[in-house]
Amino acid sequence: MKIEIMETDADVLDGPPAAAAAAEAEGAPGARSLSGEKAQRIVEAMRRSVAKRGVAASTFEYVARKAGVSRGLLHYYFATKEQLLVEAVRRDCELRMEVLEGQLAGAQTADDFIALMARNLQETVREDPDFVTLVFELFTLSRRNEEIAVEYASLMRRTRDQVAGMLASAQREGVLRLNAEPEAVAEILFSLGDGFALRMLAEPERDFSATVRAGIVCARALLAD
Repeated sequence: MKIEIMETDADVLDGPPAAAAAAEAEGAPGARSLSGEKAQRIVEAMRRSVAKRGVAASTFEYVARKAGVSRGLLHYYFATKEQLLVEAVRRDCELRMEVLEGQLAGAQTADDFIALMARNLQETVREDPDFVTLVFELFTLSRRNEEIAVEYASLMRRTRDQVAGMLASAQREGVLRLNAEPEAVAEILFSLGDGFALRMLAEPERDFSATVRAGIVCARALLAD
């Protein structure tokens, strides 16, 4: 009976014992693996919350409730909501880069390459504006939080290096010819994409077709058959 009471108290208090037990059930005792279903629900709940409510309003209590998990379990995986935000952006970026790499693998010309990247940007802004908002929220937070600044810069480097690697590979295969170093071209393409995304979100009713065409002309100056 005493053991039963202690277990119930731990669960009600939502403290470390209950969190550890729940995580252990996920197959991550002490390791804090984020591959479990509950951990992914937490990340997705944070993603949606930040996009709609902002970082300040995305409290652990709110996110835990939306994810359908205890606050103790959320604390087990993430010490701060800033760490949770970083993980949400990191996961999204990794998934998107994987999809983009698969799409670009089929490009036969520089025009194919540019058209695929332009379509990817437009579809992201149109179909998943939450992701764009999430990235901008993380950038804003990085200007005030040194730890997040380090994480954000690391994330930017990884995505830039991935795209630079795709560009270099396409050049080796004769698909395109770069008029600058792969890393520099990748940086310019990201800069164009970020600027377009920001303006498209600000004026969702505006037709940006001409703007996108002008952006393609800029990109084509860096990539040639």
